Amino acid sequence: MALRFEILGRFNRARAARLTLPHFVCQTPLFMPVGTQGTIKGLTTNQLEDIGCQIILGNTYHLALRPTSEIIDELGGLHSFMNWPRALLTDSGGFQMVSLLHLADITEKGVTFQSPVDGKPMLLTPEESIQIQNRLGADIIMALDDVVRTTITGPRIEEAMYRTLQWIDRCIAAHERPDVQNLFGIVQGGLDPVLRGICVRGLVDRNLPGYAIGGLAGGEDKDSFWRVVAQCTAALPDDKPRYVMGVGYPLDIVVCSALGADMYDCVYPTRTARFGTALVPEGVLKLKHRAMAHDTRPIDPTCLCMVCKNYTRAYIHCLVTKDAMGSQLLSYHNLFYMMKLSRDLHSSIVVGKFPEFVCEFLQRMFPKGDVPEWVSNAMEVAGIDISSCCAPLQE
Repeated sequence: MALRFEILGRFNRARAARLTLPHFVCQTPLFMPVGTQGTIKGLTTNQLEDIGCQIILGNTYHLALRPTSEIIDELGGLHSFMNWPRALLTDSGGFQMVSLLHLADITEKGVTFQSPVDGKPMLLTPEESIQIQNRLGADIIMALDDVVRTTITGPRIEEAMYRTLQWIDRCIAAHERPDVQNLFGIVQGGLDPVLRGICVRGLVDRNLPGYAIGGLAGGEDKDSFWRVVAQCTAALPDDKPRYVMGVGYPLDIVVCSALGADMYDCVYPTRTARFGTALVPEGVLKLKHRAMAHDTRPIDPTCLCMVCKNYTRAYIHCLVTKDAMGSQLLSYHNLFYMMKLSRDLHSSIVVGKFPEFVCEFLQRMFPKGDVPEWVSNAMEVAGIDISSCCAPLQE
C-alpha cells in the first residue's frame, strides 16, 4: 500500500490527519480542484503550489481521449506531463459517460457509450479503466463504479450497487501498480440506507487503501445528503481516508468534515469563477452586478491572496465574462479560499477549537441566525453545539 494515514487530532467524529502519498504529504480535511484536461483552467501549476493545493484531480475519460494515456505514459506519466510535483487523483472515467454522453448500455461487462470522436460504440470495462489509470500514474486511482443519480429510484439503484461490488474485484485484479498507486473503492446505494450498508461492508471486506462516498451532489435534498455521509463515515474504517466525491460548496465541506469525512473535490470554485462569482466568508459575491462597477474594495478585505491584495472589485467587474483575465483572477481567489478553508479545518481540529471554528463559520454565512435545518440536524449528530450560531449576531 502506497499510503499512510495518521490521525493528528479529533473532535467527536471530525478528524485532522496526515495523508502520506508517493508524491506529497497532505493534511486533511482537504479540497482537491478538478483539472479535467491535466490543467486547472487559467492557472499554472506554480500558482497552484503557491496557494497550497495538495492534490489535483485528472479526468481519466478526457485524458484517454486526448492526448491518450499511451502518450502520457510515454512522456513520463501525468505528473511529468503537466509539471505537477504534488499528488494526483484520477477518476475512473465512469462519471463522464453518464454526464456527457447518451449512454448506450451498462452491462456486467462495462459501460458502452458513443465515441465523441466518431460516434462508434466504445466499451469501458473495469480492467480498461484501471489500465488507463496505471499509465497515467496518479497517486490515487478510482475504481470503475456503476453511477446512478440520487434522484433516480427503483431497482436500478440496487442493481448499480451490486454491480459496483462486482466490478471492484475486477479493478483489484487488473491493478498492476499497488506499490505506487492507491485504489479507492466507491460506496454506492443511492439514498437507501440498507443498500449503502451492504456496499460499505462489501468494500471494507476488500481492505482497500481508502474509500469514497459516491453518487451524491446530484440534486438530492440536503437532509438526505448529510444522512448518507453520516452513515457511511460511521461505518468506514477509522484508519483509512474517506472521500466525499463531487462536494465543493464550503458549507457542505464543513458539515461533512464534522461528520468524519477527509477529502472533497468539485469543479464549483473554478466554474463559478468563470461566471463572475467569488467565494467569500459571507457566501458568494457576484462581481457582474452593476453595484461593483465603482467598488474600490478587494473581493474580500480579510483575504490575503494575490488578487485581494492587488485588484479592486471594480477592476474585476470590468473583466468578468469579457476577458480571460477575469476568470483567472477569480479562479485564483476561489481556490485560495478553498485551500484556506481546508487549512483552517485541519488546524482547528488539531488545536481543539473545532466547535468554535464551525460556529464562527456559520455566523459569518448566516448573520441573521437562520442556519438551515439540515445543518442543525447534522451538527447534532456530529456532537457540535451550534445554539450560539443560530442566534443573530449582535450589531
